[in-house]
Amino acid sequence: MTKLAIFDLDGTLLNTIEDLGLSTNYALRQCGFPERKLNEYNLLVGRGIYNLFRGALPKEAATEENVGKMASFFIPYYDKHLCDNTVPYEGIDDMLSEITSKGIGIAVASNKYQEGAERIVSHYFGRFKFVRILGQRKGSPIKPDPQIVTEIMTSFGKADLDEVVYAGDSDVDMETGNNAGVRTIGALWGFRTREEIQKHSPWRLAENPEELCKYIIG
Repeated sequence: MTKLAIFDLDGTLLNTIEDLGLSTNYALRQCGFPERKLNEYNLLVGRGIYNLFRGALPKEAATEENVGKMASFFIPYYDKHLCDNTVPYEGIDDMLSEITSKGIGIAVASNKYQEGAERIVSHYFGRFKFVRILGQRKGSPIKPDPQIVTEIMTSFGKADLDEVVYAGDSDVDMETGNNAGVRTIGALWGFRTREEIQKHSPWRLAENPEELCKYIIG
């Protein structure tokens, strides 16, 4: 029986790739570097914004100085445009409604920077009560370190490991759940491939949010 469902954000609850890509391209332009094609960002996102910048920059220019410059342009721009093209995946609202109606707690564990994660969840899912919304925070490790999952479980306080599921669309998400010792569900509608997810032995694979809902409820 599931008592707590923890979700990745980008590529799982929300299709954010266009706004992330356009904002990163803006930062690249401001720093004098060539832009990336939007479809390249599917493989660049998911490991926090600093790793996003390291991947987007030309290899020879991926210095910490340039990563810092990218952040100084990206964050204020993305803060203004994070909801321009972003949309929840079809069926996500219904899934969250169904599982919360069963008394299952919900939470977000993301590598998006904390302020961005809070704002975007509030904008699209403000009617739901989340146990925690955790993103990338100074002094805290990012996924696949399991700390983010254990923090959420501590806040919830009522679930054993076998009563928690973690759902996400990438290898990082599957590693995070496995490292935390909870059940993992691969979301196949996101940014990464089935093959990538399968390599990390997910408990289940969900083709759509309706199927994910069934696995969570049991």
